[in-house]
Amino acid sequence: MKVTVNGSEKVLKTGATLKDAVVGETYHSGSEVSIILSTERIRKESNNFEIETKHGTMVMRLDDGDDGKLWRSMIESVRGTTLRWVTHNIIAFGSFPTKIKENDSQRMYRTYDCFFSLGGRDNNTTYMMVAREDHKWSYSAGPGRIGRITRGRHLVKLLREGDSIINIRPMVSEHSTENSIVTSDMGYKLEEGMTIDTYVRIELDPKSPMSSEHILVTTEKGCMSISDASGSYAACSDNMDMPLDDEDKSVRDIGNVTVRTVGTGAGRIFMYRERRQMIPFHNNAGKITHGMRIASMASEGQTVTVETVPKRVIAIGMTQAEGAKLLKAAGVKQIRTGDTSDDAIIVEQEPEMTMEAIKNGETETFGVQKDGIFRISLNRKKAPEDCHYFEIMTGLNHKSIGTLKVHFTYKDMQFVSFEGSNSRGKSLYPQDEFKKCKKGDLGLTNQAGSYPGLIGIRLADSNEYGPTAEEPYATNIFGRLEDDLGKFMDGQKNGNIVYVTEMKL
Repeated sequence: MKVTVNGSEKVLKTGATLKDAVVGETYHSGSEVSIILSTERIRKESNNFEIETKHGTMVMRLDDGDDGKLWRSMIESVRGTTLRWVTHNIIAFGSFPTKIKENDSQRMYRTYDCFFSLGGRDNNTTYMMVAREDHKWSYSAGPGRIGRITRGRHLVKLLREGDSIINIRPMVSEHSTENSIVTSDMGYKLEEGMTIDTYVRIELDPKSPMSSEHILVTTEKGCMSISDASGSYAACSDNMDMPLDDEDKSVRDIGNVTVRTVGTGAGRIFMYRERRQMIPFHNNAGKITHGMRIASMASEGQTVTVETVPKRVIAIGMTQAEGAKLLKAAGVKQIRTGDTSDDAIIVEQEPEMTMEAIKNGETETFGVQKDGIFRISLNRKKAPEDCHYFEIMTGLNHKSIGTLKVHFTYKDMQFVSFEGSNSRGKSLYPQDEFKKCKKGDLGLTNQAGSYPGLIGIRLADSNEYGPTAEEPYATNIFGRLEDDLGKFMDGQKNGNIVYVTEMKL
């Protein structure tokens, strides 16, 4: 059987399932895919009728009244009639017999009105008339109106006696309706002619490089979770509390992807299902160009596969040689700095954001040897807020190798401290107090201390002081330095940049 997957036809064996269809496609396991079960074409006759003459075709909009219904029932009688006379006020096609009762009441006729007239007050000689001017008169057929010419009105002035109605036909509108679902059930059995989309493609907005990078980071694993869904949008809250600048603003049209920049929910990504007005705290970050059915139908708690255009261009964590290949494939020139040898690990990239690197056409990659990068572990389960703060301060929230700047160290001191954010630190609540702070513990000063947000590593066991030399009530411990402390502290001094990672290099 034949099905269409992501726009391309596939031939599958009879009885194939969704699992067979997604083979070789862009798809993240467990994500929702959209399936069009059937497409029905619906023909609907409207109240618009085309009246064809040798000069062209007029369109009459038929009234729903008795005269309109009568005219509809006798189209065959009207078709082929000729234009019997033309006056200043009217043109008259006929004649044909009807059962209209004589009625001499007058009414006001507006230009392009269509109505019946009884010739000589005899319904055996009934005419269909079209008003050429506004006028008030009695045509013996009562006050009713058939309809009104809506298109081709210029023909009313061109038609002459002897011209005929060549044809009358109803205008038929034809449209399709789709019967669609989204599902992650790979055992779903397919049928001939089904159409399947497995992913959402987002083309990123170059005018919003920071918001675009936020989407790239959030979807780096190839998917996005739907944390909230409404009739207007599907939203993802996977990567919140992100510092974002004001960037491109536009109307939030269907298929637009935006990122909230301030207030509650800053960092939330929105995929729009309905048009909404522009607002100042949403940056336009991209446009969905494939998989809109998935974005339109996905529900809270579901996951969707996401492909971005362009893909993320970040070489941090690669060797200089690996970074060269990545950047070349993206059309970006690599400028090596620091340790430029092929096996050096890239720890910094400038510019770091994908859209800026592509726009510039080049980026600097700063390398160091592997032993200049130190491995840490973070206890996200026990201290999620503290770990989140640390990731933002080091950049580990968006790259594999982060940076710490030494704030204070001194020979024979039992801790080393690193710069943080005093303003952010004031929102860090105290944890349970430690009984013993161990050598290598990674922690920070919470809002109860004198320097909230300060980060530190303990260099010797202590029952009294934490990694930033604060007492237990002002200390939050959230991780450890896993590498050798002696090597870590060798040559360390104030202002040094230290590179840390959770990866095994």
